[in-house]
Amino acid sequence: MTLVELGSAVGLALNTVREHKMRSFLTVLGVIIGTGTIIGVGSIIAGLDGAITNVLRSFGTNTAVVFKFPFLSAVTDEEVHRKSLNYEDAVAIAERCPSVLHVSPYLFPNVFGAGPQINIARYKGQELYQPDIGGTEESYVAGGSAEMSEGRFFTDAENQHHMPVVSVGADVPRALMNGEDPIGKWIDVNGHKFEIIGVMKRPAASFPGQNDIRLLLPYFTMKKMFPAAKENMLIVVAQPGMLPAAIDETRAVMRIQRHVPPNKPDDFSISTSEQMVQQFHSVTAMVALVMVVLSSIGLLVGGIGVMNIMLVSVTERTREIGIRKAIGARRADIVLQFLTEAVVLTGLGGLIGMTFGWMISLLCRLVFPSLPTAVPLWAAVLGVVVSVAIGLFFGIWPANKAARLDPVVALRYE
Repeated sequence: MTLVELGSAVGLALNTVREHKMRSFLTVLGVIIGTGTIIGVGSIIAGLDGAITNVLRSFGTNTAVVFKFPFLSAVTDEEVHRKSLNYEDAVAIAERCPSVLHVSPYLFPNVFGAGPQINIARYKGQELYQPDIGGTEESYVAGGSAEMSEGRFFTDAENQHHMPVVSVGADVPRALMNGEDPIGKWIDVNGHKFEIIGVMKRPAASFPGQNDIRLLLPYFTMKKMFPAAKENMLIVVAQPGMLPAAIDETRAVMRIQRHVPPNKPDDFSISTSEQMVQQFHSVTAMVALVMVVLSSIGLLVGGIGVMNIMLVSVTERTREIGIRKAIGARRADIVLQFLTEAVVLTGLGGLIGMTFGWMISLLCRLVFPSLPTAVPLWAAVLGVVVSVAIGLFFGIWPANKAARLDPVVALRYE
């Protein structure tokens, strides 16, 4: 097959598409939807993957998080009902682990697995539902987990004396105070009064669409005012370049603290930012696989439509096929003609679908500016390759049917 023959076949195929615009569009509608879905969802997954990867890596290369079950993975019933970590565990790690620079306990207000619990912050009639309440120590800021934009973070003395002070996230003043200076204002949190002493900067990397509505209280203040709170997370900051040693030391101390027998596995989890990134990548890979499978249904429907319309086209053009064969066209020429028509049809559908998917990606970026959607190369290549493959696969039967027609019978066809 020469370039001239291929160009002629493509030209004939484009003429056929132009003559039957609506029929051609309806024929490849399934291909358009399937390809558009691959591009659109692929771009959203790529954007979400990049955004959350940045969030997880913002924990730092020298930081590990200790909790009773691992983050970003399926949690078993046994893990949910494990004994909670406590403040004494943090003290033990700080005292016995020479590779650890800081340990910050972080107390959650609610018990995991106990059902939904509503937290409300109020100020002069304004309400903020479900703020991110936590209790921690001065080392939380010293370890780099938060940075102040106004005021200050609470001190160790305020923590030890159970002072009713709070450092708030960047979006709390806007939500409760309509732009008023928040420093020195008193807010009500679940019926308890707290004085705002500082406003934290928004995290450098945050989840797409997430507001910074943190309310951080001194650890012992929170223990006093939220006596039911018992779920602790420990943020361990290692000495520079000593994270592996710090993790090993922390694991040994935690096993001793929790009385884990030598022949039993850990009943807690230690996660680093890179481990959490890998876990999240495994989740997005599974989502991408499901997306491809679901999109293939649309492509399959589109392929069946292409095969159906090509069979109709063979019937409509029986006399044309007979004339071409009578003047010397070979079977391969007829096969090439109809296969080219099928590939051009689905290829155009794939290009329209790619445009549709790109528009979805652009719309998501406009609606959610913090979600850096981008059409990944793999999605664009997969969309084009699959649409062309659909045309080849589902065009073979109609092309062979056309090539097998007897020229004498075809010329007599009315």
